[in-house]
Amino acid sequence: MKNFKVPIFTVILSLIGGMSLVLFSWASPVFAAASKIPAFSAGNTAWVLTSSALVLIMTPGLGFYYGGMVRRKNVLNTISLSFITICTVSIIWILWGYSLAFGPDAVGGIIGGFKYIGLFAMGEAQHSRYDGTIPSYIYVMFQLMFAIITVALISGALAERIKFSSWVVFTIVWLTVVYAPVAQSVWGIGGIFQKMGVLDFAGGTVVHINSGVAGLAGAIVLGRRKGYMKENIVQPNQLGYTILGASLLWFGWFGFNAGSALGANSLAASAFLVTNTAAAAAAIGWMIAEWIRSGKPTTLGMVSGAVAGLVAITPASGFVNPVDSIIIGFIAGIICYSMVVFVKPKLGYDDALDAFNVHAIGGAWGALATGLFADPLINSAGRGLFYGNPGQMWVQFLTVAAVAIYSFVMSYIIFKVIDKVMGLRVNKETEAIGLDITQHDEAGYNF
Repeated sequence: MKNFKVPIFTVILSLIGGMSLVLFSWASPVFAAASKIPAFSAGNTAWVLTSSALVLIMTPGLGFYYGGMVRRKNVLNTISLSFITICTVSIIWILWGYSLAFGPDAVGGIIGGFKYIGLFAMGEAQHSRYDGTIPSYIYVMFQLMFAIITVALISGALAERIKFSSWVVFTIVWLTVVYAPVAQSVWGIGGIFQKMGVLDFAGGTVVHINSGVAGLAGAIVLGRRKGYMKENIVQPNQLGYTILGASLLWFGWFGFNAGSALGANSLAASAFLVTNTAAAAAAIGWMIAEWIRSGKPTTLGMVSGAVAGLVAITPASGFVNPVDSIIIGFIAGIICYSMVVFVKPKLGYDDALDAFNVHAIGGAWGALATGLFADPLINSAGRGLFYGNPGQMWVQFLTVAAVAIYSFVMSYIIFKVIDKVMGLRVNKETEAIGLDITQHDEAGYNF
């Protein structure tokens, strides 16, 4: 037989054909399994993905909002407290945070189990928390953004004096010990307050009361900043940052509230509308109160009022009509302003950037207001006192009180333990120099 040469392209085609047969035979069971995955809603999927991105931008926005209000020697450190929270919480959420917060109930409606540790047992298919119109990972991502902003909010009460290393440790411990149980109790399937019928559409208790009360506990453990109540240490380095941050928060809050409908539907549209309305009303309420008291409205007051309104409407956003949202927002602006200018100086706690005064108080008002104004025409799942269901107020009050007590006690313990183990507060010399240089070897301004 003479030398026989097979063309190279024939060899290549044969190899490709053989490999294709092997891959097809291996992948057939996978394709068969994939065919069983329910058809997801493209609209719902796109909206919740978008909402997740909107909620994520809130945390850098919070960094700017807080960062503009501190002294220039602490601006980078203050922003970094929010930024590093994105990093630590993102990892812990995948490893065990989500499972504890939204996994199958493990201990009487208080905390989830270990089913979704590392998300290994989670596929694309329907997950227990929603109706299966969006992939599981999208819901995981959406709730991750809530966890991030909740932890970051606490930093406002601790600004200008907490050690960066201690803050990093705190974010991990607090997410595990405080946030996860509260989220499971209020939002989780089988959660103790969820079974009682509490109405918290997007986090008045889970996010705002939880973080604001934790901030108060931290401020008490840390103690007052040097010179607080003896001299005017409120020297905002750049109110433009604060206005920018508040604007990003307002923008992102549409994903926060309207995204909580978990679908591109009429409930999302309603939540979107009342979110904007309440923020505007609260900004006006704060402005009027400040104008009457001091004779001039400030930009800081207006943006603070808007944030207070966003906080207050959060639990109510999926349950109330536009007119009621004006009432909720306007009252929130006045209440939170009163906390800042009357109660805080009277009691003397150093809630540096008013995390407690705006978020805990605004969140509590919003949660209780939900019990008053929940309109069944907006959402058949909720009916408040003014719509014929006085019992809803008791459920709302009980949940508010329980979350506040649990968060304060556990947060206080966490802060105390960290303080004993590694120290919580920077020393006096470091505080005087500023945390940008001493904690990060950087300066926010080089002029």
